[in-house]
Amino acid sequence: MVVMSSEEFAPPKYAQIVQTIRQKIADGTYPPGSLLPSETQLVRDFKVSRPTVVRALQVLQLRGVIEREHGKGSFVKAAPPGASSQNPRPGRAVLDRVEADENSTVIDAGSLAASAAVAKLLDVPEGSTVVRRRVLFRDDERPTDLFTVWCPVHQAEGTQLGEAQPLTAGIREHLRASKGLNLQHVVERLSARHPSTDEAKLMEIRKSAPVLGVLASVFNGGGRPVLVVDLVLPGDLHELEDSYSL
Repeated sequence: MVVMSSEEFAPPKYAQIVQTIRQKIADGTYPPGSLLPSETQLVRDFKVSRPTVVRALQVLQLRGVIEREHGKGSFVKAAPPGASSQNPRPGRAVLDRVEADENSTVIDAGSLAASAAVAKLLDVPEGSTVVRRRVLFRDDERPTDLFTVWCPVHQAEGTQLGEAQPLTAGIREHLRASKGLNLQHVVERLSARHPSTDEAKLMEIRKSAPVLGVLASVFNGGGRPVLVVDLVLPGDLHELEDSYSL
């Protein structure tokens, strides 16, 4: 009989941080609206690397538990966890991520012809020029998610979406600051699937491994599609949860 140590069943380090912070929110240590300890302090407290802490905070944001504000920190959502406003919003969360603050690599960024699927979602003719941006995020152990965004070329003009350096603001804030463009509405589609050959290679997973795909159409205040977002999450690293009354 092989006896396995408890360490073999331990969740990843970032997941342990997520669990601890959620417990402290639940017991009132971090009340609604409060500022969480800084990333530097969390690195010290948990004795982990900064990418691991950033990964944990991104998961909490994706699950709707906290809000992250560039230059200010991470705040506990005003409503208690479990309320309807705490439902996960992956599309919104990824639009607020700051690439320069995370362990990210811009895989490619530039113009190309829109495929039929992307053209339909952006409501532009097939073959129209669009700007595509692909970014791979990692923690200190492995890739954690692959983010791709498409934008009509006229919307991307005057922005850095087509440039190779990491953005120093979230895409939503970057578009507002550079174009005066306010993103107002998101329609998300979630699916469980296998990765493409390219996705599997970039994310260092098997072609047969399950991934969670989040495809989001992002609209401006006039109801016009501005962005298409594709987020690929390894199934063994992510879970989405929801709470609602019956």
